[in-house]
Amino acid sequence: MRVSVRFFTILREITGKKEETLQFPKDKEVTVNRVLKRLSEKYGKAFDEYVYDHRTREVKGFLQFLVNGRSVSSPKGTETELSDGDILAIVPPVSGG
Repeated sequence: MRVSVRFFTILREITGKKEETLQFPKDKEVTVNRVLKRLSEKYGKAFDEYVYDHRTREVKGFLQFLVNGRSVSSPKGTETELSDGDILAIVPPVSGG
């Protein structure tokens, strides 16, 4: 199973990429959380510190996740299951000026 991940702003700097495709075994459930854990293992401390609260290990609330352009903020949030070919966008807060 393949899932593409799109990175923006700081995460693009951390990963050095705009997009990456990850492969997972077809027989296991793939969630947004599972993708984030894989990316954290791959990109290390900088990724981990940007995405997770160091005390609670929860995903930081300012991040938004879009699967195929749709927000996963509810009802399952980061436990949203992904399907083969899905595109997960990790969107940081937007500021203006």
